Amino acid sequence: MLVMKFGGTSVGSAVRFAEVAHIIKREYEREQQLVAVVSAMSGTTSALIEGARAAAGGQEERYQAIRDGLLSRHLQAAGELLGDTPEYAPVEEYIRQRLHDYDRLCQSIATLGEFTMRGNDAVASIGEELSSRILAALLRVQGQRAVAVSATTLVRTDAQYGSAVPDMDASRGLVCERLRPMLEQGVITIVTGFIGATAQGVTTTLGRGGSDYSAAILGACLDADEIWIWTDVNGILTADPKLVPEARTLPELSYREAEELAFFGADVLHPKTVIPLAERGIPLRILNSYNAQHPGTLIVPQPDGRRPAMPAIISTEGLCLIGVVGNPYSWSLQMAQRALKSLAEAGVDVLMFSQSFTERNLNLVVRGHDQEHSVHLLRREFERDLRVGLLSDIGVQEQVATISVVGMPNGDKSTARAASSIASQAFAALGKLGVRVISVGQPASAYSVSFVIPESEVTRAVPFIHHELGLGATSSAA
Repeated sequence: MLVMKFGGTSVGSAVRFAEVAHIIKREYEREQQLVAVVSAMSGTTSALIEGARAAAGGQEERYQAIRDGLLSRHLQAAGELLGDTPEYAPVEEYIRQRLHDYDRLCQSIATLGEFTMRGNDAVASIGEELSSRILAALLRVQGQRAVAVSATTLVRTDAQYGSAVPDMDASRGLVCERLRPMLEQGVITIVTGFIGATAQGVTTTLGRGGSDYSAAILGACLDADEIWIWTDVNGILTADPKLVPEARTLPELSYREAEELAFFGADVLHPKTVIPLAERGIPLRILNSYNAQHPGTLIVPQPDGRRPAMPAIISTEGLCLIGVVGNPYSWSLQMAQRALKSLAEAGVDVLMFSQSFTERNLNLVVRGHDQEHSVHLLRREFERDLRVGLLSDIGVQEQVATISVVGMPNGDKSTARAASSIASQAFAALGKLGVRVISVGQPASAYSVSFVIPESEVTRAVPFIHHELGLGATSSAA
């Protein structure tokens, strides 16, 4: 049995849907029992949340424009894929109905003037429901027995909206009851990623990028032979190939190594994905839907000891640095706590933060699409403090990026020593290049380090660090 997950870029257009359908059909012929977990079309979830936030702020025209854009995009993809077949009309009706539901949700949010985390999950889950229906219909047009299944009927979670925790025992029972019989009858099941539901049937989400986690949960519940995560790069690489064309694929990793890379921001893998797979010893592959013949990266309990131990450079762009600036005699740890709590309760991911008692301020790194909302939340939280002069300013300092350099020791002394020198080599490389380092974070292991730098410096910093770490040689695996 095989569980495959396809990310947003893999289903980002009609052309990509068609390629995914081709991959599914090919693998189904080999496996006969196959689950495909799908994300929303690329950019859809961010757009849905942006529209809901606009509704909370009373910006009716903005959320309506977002709704209309999503409707047009999904209908266009469905039309190109399904044409005048009998499958098109029910899919069109479903798309229209779900986006009408979105409109009603936004109207309710506008009336309340508040966008809660429960509302966030109701809104954010819509994209996966749409993409799963389109893909299942396409497979049926191509002669396959396929059905779209909402993960709200399979993945039981708690009520921690925005980052729900699955109940694996309850989920296993639901999966065995509702999903396994279809698989045993040879039906290809297209399951929504990213979402689940409470025992009361309220929709929840597993956190941004949580479709990987969905695939792992389903794979563990089904005792799958393997989990395949399809993305838009050749597995996990030594650097972003858009910045470093000669970046090399890491052919094999342990669960622990993959988890650490995901923790540091590797976009190809959600940090929680490894947990249910490690418990049951299920291998995980990271593959490229744009280059389906590439072997990608295999993640296993115990990698081959002869594999090359190469570090990885993980860069994340499109971020901003928000400053909460205090006055010399008014700053306290409680202010930092309030800032972080207000963002966490609104579902905003703070990727890194630093606090300076000498300068009496807090610097927070958030994603660009969260920039406006984060500043609004912080100014609302500290409205009185700003008014009476306890804080001097809250606002965007600059556009930034993070670079994390993660060492991969093989376990022997020589590679462990090499990995422990990664941080100093990375520091030296940035110093040699003259890049301004805004803040630094490093775990106790000393094998990894993260930097916040100006976004404009990423295109020269990442290739230079890659070269300085001796990763520039080409490889047959790349």
